[in-house]
Amino acid sequence: LDQAAESGSVADDPETAGDADLVDLLDLGYGSCRLVLAAPEDGDITAVEDLAGATIATEFPTVTREYLDRKGVDADVVTVTGATELTPHVDMADAIVDITSTGTTLQVNRLVVIDEVLASSVRLFARADVADDPKVEQVRTAFESVLAADGRRYLMMNAPKDRLAEVKDVIPGLGGPTVMNVEADENGNGMVAVHAVVEERDVFATIAELKEVGASGILVTEIERLVE
Repeated sequence: LDQAAESGSVADDPETAGDADLVDLLDLGYGSCRLVLAAPEDGDITAVEDLAGATIATEFPTVTREYLDRKGVDADVVTVTGATELTPHVDMADAIVDITSTGTTLQVNRLVVIDEVLASSVRLFARADVADDPKVEQVRTAFESVLAADGRRYLMMNAPKDRLAEVKDVIPGLGGPTVMNVEADENGNGMVAVHAVVEERDVFATIAELKEVGASGILVTEIERLVE
């Protein structure tokens, strides 16, 4: 690590991380994939133990060798730089270790997953010597607030004060909804303004329930950031 930056996002990949002294701060929730061991679907390799004496092609030789060591399997690892999934079909390898997300490429090339080597996703890391720095914490909070807001919506409405308990049953919110007194309606009935955060998938069902308990003037807005 050349100390060109205090923090950064990168796939959770030991092949590229090497011996860098990094602290894992946050899973950014995208770029998920798996590094898997795969072999021809009509071949003789159906378990990790069948790899003894075999040749494995991969773009991730370090991780692959560590995986084989953990499994106690002695196999030859060949480094390739692309089209790994083709190597078993041109007699370059008996099996492969490669990245997959949907599995479609493996299926197209008639390969089946034998085992998962590791799971990976894009994560936020910081150098260990600055992981507690306030500026790094600000970066982490900035990312975390966006992730927390994803899939949530902010509801604002007016409701009769005497039905507030029913409204609260519908939208418990983050620790309970925010409630503020407002002017009485045209009939002199006491009213309150209620604000709450709800899951986006529940918005329309929640609105229907709120209308049943007397809520009106319901507004739905997106949330840019949410610090919990």
